[in-house]
Amino acid sequence: MTARLTVIMIYIQLDTAMHTLEVILLDLIFSAHSSVPLYEQLESQLKAAILKGELKQGALLPSIRAMARDLQVSIITVKRAYDDLESEGFLETTPGKGTYVAVRNTERLREAALAQLEEKLNALVSEARALGLRQDQFSEIAKTLFELQEQGR
Repeated sequence: MTARLTVIMIYIQLDTAMHTLEVILLDLIFSAHSSVPLYEQLESQLKAAILKGELKQGALLPSIRAMARDLQVSIITVKRAYDDLESEGFLETTPGKGTYVAVRNTERLREAALAQLEEKLNALVSEARALGLRQDQFSEIAKTLFELQEQGR
């Protein structure tokens, strides 16, 4: 079963000249039947939203309890995702104030994410070679998957 949830996040930017309020709608999709644990599904979707700029630097995320309640998952699931993202430099937590998207060099974060992607692709290339796939066959599979995601499948 796949669940699609829209999380509403309110981003308040405080500035001496003005206060702005931005409501962020973030679609999160979870599959209970996936081999990927729920915390990793949440982590990867939040990371992608940060890298795409959907979650801006300094944006306040829901508390662990509120996110767990809204997503109908365990508090431990959300805490693990938040902790992992914090250790990777994507989030910052201030005790008593909350968890925020880190105000960092976005390009550095993107480079770190690309390095992780390259590691995963390297493992997939090794598996493809073990199956006897040629580079053009592997590329065709990747191209098809890109197209399916663009179509929302």
